[in-house]
Amino acid sequence: MIFDKETAKKTAELLLQVNAIKLQPNDPFTWASGWKSPIYCDNRIVLSYPPIRNYIRTTMARQIEAHYGKVDVIAGVATGAIGIGILVAEYLGLPFVYVRPEPKSHGRQNQIEGFLESGQHVVVVEDLISTGKSSLNAVRALKEANVHVKGMLAIFSYGFEVAEKNFEEAHVELRSLSNYDNLLEQAQETLYINKKEQQILSLWNANPSEWTAK
Repeated sequence: MIFDKETAKKTAELLLQVNAIKLQPNDPFTWASGWKSPIYCDNRIVLSYPPIRNYIRTTMARQIEAHYGKVDVIAGVATGAIGIGILVAEYLGLPFVYVRPEPKSHGRQNQIEGFLESGQHVVVVEDLISTGKSSLNAVRALKEANVHVKGMLAIFSYGFEVAEKNFEEAHVELRSLSNYDNLLEQAQETLYINKKEQQILSLWNANPSEWTAK
């Protein structure tokens, strides 16, 4: 995973400002994977804050321009990245599509919503990367539509080794505005978390699949 330190720090600061990060060490969240987690990151909340939303939009758009060259379409992963994906596409003046977790069971049974042409160059926008499975599921759907996926750009990544491995095996370049290490660093600097919470969060991130609340 690739990120820029200055951007990572600023993005973490903004996510903390709007309480996009929820901490519940003693009453952990349960993820769809079944993992227990003392932290939950809801990046969709940034859409409700125009200055922060605009920062995320502009920064993502500029990184796409800088690192991915010619892009024909921006694709958002449903549902979390639809909003920010549309904003990025609008900023860049590009078409937008979004990818469902699976095809609809009715109507046209689409998994990809929007217009794509075979051979187009696509960058995928994601709000959050945990294990990467759902994000890479979207990439597979796009590749099956015969488009070239140039890479993925996320707002935030937990930085799990399993995600690094999954993206490497799928040969998909992942970039992120911020990550877990920068989030903890910023949370400590701003006293968003205390020392005990920092220790819990560090232990969890080291082995999230086996972690349990003590």
